[in-house]
Amino acid sequence: MGKYVIKRVLLAAVTLWLVATITFALMNLVPGGPFLSEKTPSEATLKALNEKYGLDQPLIVQYKNYMQKAIQGDFGPSLKQRGRMVKQIITTGFKVSARVGGLSILIAALIGVPLGSVAALNRGKWIDNVIIVFTTSGIAVPSFVVSTVLMLVFSIMLGWLPTYGLSSPLHYIMPVAALALYPTSYIARLMRSSMLEVLGQDYMRTAKAKGLSQFAILFKHALRNAILPIITYLGPLIAYTLTGSFVVEKIFTIPGLGSDFISSIINRDYTLIMGTTIFLAFLLITMNLVVDIAYKIVDPRIKLK
Repeated sequence: MGKYVIKRVLLAAVTLWLVATITFALMNLVPGGPFLSEKTPSEATLKALNEKYGLDQPLIVQYKNYMQKAIQGDFGPSLKQRGRMVKQIITTGFKVSARVGGLSILIAALIGVPLGSVAALNRGKWIDNVIIVFTTSGIAVPSFVVSTVLMLVFSIMLGWLPTYGLSSPLHYIMPVAALALYPTSYIARLMRSSMLEVLGQDYMRTAKAKGLSQFAILFKHALRNAILPIITYLGPLIAYTLTGSFVVEKIFTIPGLGSDFISSIINRDYTLIMGTTIFLAFLLITMNLVVDIAYKIVDPRIKLK
């Protein structure tokens, strides 16, 4: 286990370095610069700004300086949000996105796993068909459509829920629901398929022949093995959701990391683009590592190589 973890950490470091390098290269290949806008500054102003942020140096020097600071957790100042450091922006935005994303993941797991199990245990019955229709619709409908429908029904027509911000518990209901619908549906379908496969195994028939109760068969034997694909899916899902859904955050005017990332691309905020990209890559890599280790804990038969 120890050797495996060390190997994965080293591979993660290499992957993170590749992501940062490719992002830096692509960002600088795009024509233009962060200080060019409709009102282009004078040559003297543009030169002073480039010198202040080190953009007048050769790209290889810029890359070296940036990576040296990034290794220490210093992503530099934002080029557009004057007076704010990128690390501060990421920390502030991530706290907001993590609250919304964490709630949506929790709801998706608590609803999706039982739904999939119920559908598998009632295969071919009306309840199975209802769950299949619901989950298929949840996967097919985009989050911005769900958000719009929720706002139309619960805010405009009924007037029950607020439409923007996160100043009260009521503000969380619609964005959390919009974010949770897709993963809930996907987890339910994945759980149904996995549970059906497990229920058809020989050891399940043996458990039934021994006279074990339906509860013991489901939770002691079937669920533990059927939930492995869910664990695999939760890794990247957590990383993606915790950083916030860009569309949902924009629709509900949530000051999360997603809105900062979108604005950084639009405004050509180089340091913020690099910082958010590296942070997202780090989160994805870390979650995948946690998933692999969790696999071993859930099922000791799995060999980590």
